[in-house]
Amino acid sequence: MRITVLAGGIGGARFLRGLKAAIGEADEITVIGNTGDDIHLFGLKVCPDLDTVMYTLGSGINEDQGWGRAEETWSVKNELAAYGVGPAWFGLGDKDFATHIVRTQMLGAGYPLSAVTEALCDRWQPGVRLLPMSDDRIETHVVIEDPELDGKRRAVHFQEYWVKLHAAVPAQAILPVGAETAKPAPGVLEAIAEADVILFPPSNPVVSIGTILAVPGIREAIVAADAPVVGLSPIIGGAPVRGMADKVLEAVGVETTAAAVARHYGPGLVDGWLVHTSDAGSIAEVEAAGITCRAVPLLMTDVETTAAMARQALELAEQVRG
Repeated sequence: MRITVLAGGIGGARFLRGLKAAIGEADEITVIGNTGDDIHLFGLKVCPDLDTVMYTLGSGINEDQGWGRAEETWSVKNELAAYGVGPAWFGLGDKDFATHIVRTQMLGAGYPLSAVTEALCDRWQPGVRLLPMSDDRIETHVVIEDPELDGKRRAVHFQEYWVKLHAAVPAQAILPVGAETAKPAPGVLEAIAEADVILFPPSNPVVSIGTILAVPGIREAIVAADAPVVGLSPIIGGAPVRGMADKVLEAVGVETTAAAVARHYGPGLVDGWLVHTSDAGSIAEVEAAGITCRAVPLLMTDVETTAAMARQALELAEQVRG
């Protein structure tokens, strides 16, 4: 079985770890990773979501944080701060710096991001094929009314909104800058067309999966694919499982409910939808929208429970396949 997964960072990576545990040795997973969170810092190209998937599946992640490297040190960050060089709000550890240095050197030598990602994965052996959604530069920006500018609107990089501002300022709009002229990375459309199952893990539906879908050709390829598409709700009991997805959902006019996110994707894109058992009351609403829905436990407390989630998603895919 060939499984294609659209994934953001922490939620997507942890789901993928469970998916790997749930499938057989002959099954193949291709991950289309979000690059809208990418940012240039200290002269380096940083790809937070790609790296989180790579580190998590390669057993190098900081498990407590869900991002960054395990057993990290911070000498370079501290030295940069001593020189007065920022931004101080974005933390890169010493081991993490090495990844970004290698990536930036390879990009500077003319290699596309897809080839660079493949080279980095040669070290980590994540057990999946990890593809950036595009080799072109795409950066998600968030429009805010800045209280420091008397409420005047300005666009900030998503990382500044998420990490520095902690999404405390209401988002007025989400802009995947560069997406409209970007092309899918090599292998992306093929992975969708050749998939037996396509999965949307409980990643952020706006700035993770939504940004991937903003690349021209990707949404269209999923709609045209023969494979069933199943998503898992990132919302449980009217709140995000992790992070601040409610802030960006509000910016695009979507309620913070499992049913509303299903409708946001829509029956033309998603065939099946899993909600948490506590949201079983929303099944009728989702199915009225034309999407087959089931309620199962969706808290990724450990690999075993996450593998059970993944098996439920695959079983629902077989059901909607008919």
